[in-house]
Amino acid sequence: MNEGVKHRVLFVCMGNICRSPTAEGVFRRLLQERGLEGTIYIDSAGTHDYHIGKAPDPRAIRAAAQRGVDISDLRARQVSVEDFEIFDLILAMDGANFADLRRECPKPYRERIRMFLDYAANHPEQEVPDPYFGGGQGFEHVLNLVEDAAEGLLAELSGSRTDRA
Repeated sequence: MNEGVKHRVLFVCMGNICRSPTAEGVFRRLLQERGLEGTIYIDSAGTHDYHIGKAPDPRAIRAAAQRGVDISDLRARQVSVEDFEIFDLILAMDGANFADLRRECPKPYRERIRMFLDYAANHPEQEVPDPYFGGGQGFEHVLNLVEDAAEGLLAELSGSRTDRA
């Protein structure tokens, strides 16, 4: 990784085709808009191997595109043991994936695992719900949550967040 990288962030859901690629895409767009692409390395992965090598769900691609976010180039992968060393922040979309990550993570790196919505300022939810078995509105809701949490995450990583308890 390049010397200008100050943080390495991994977004994680179950299959890496809905929530985590959406979070990666939204955060990538934020970094581009603010001219910070080289300062934060980002990726996404799933705790399960259901969709390895596949593109995000077409509904996730469509919903993200409607907000100016292109995630069509992303491909699903599973979290690896090396990820716990490489990434200084591993963000779970929900409690089940948080528990899976904690179970797989070597003890020295467990403090790196957090809930993504801990960074959301405008939504009281604690989890990004899995939209996979629902309709298009679920993907819109995911985007609302992810956009909020991405703003908070960027503010925290850049040292400008003031609303944390």
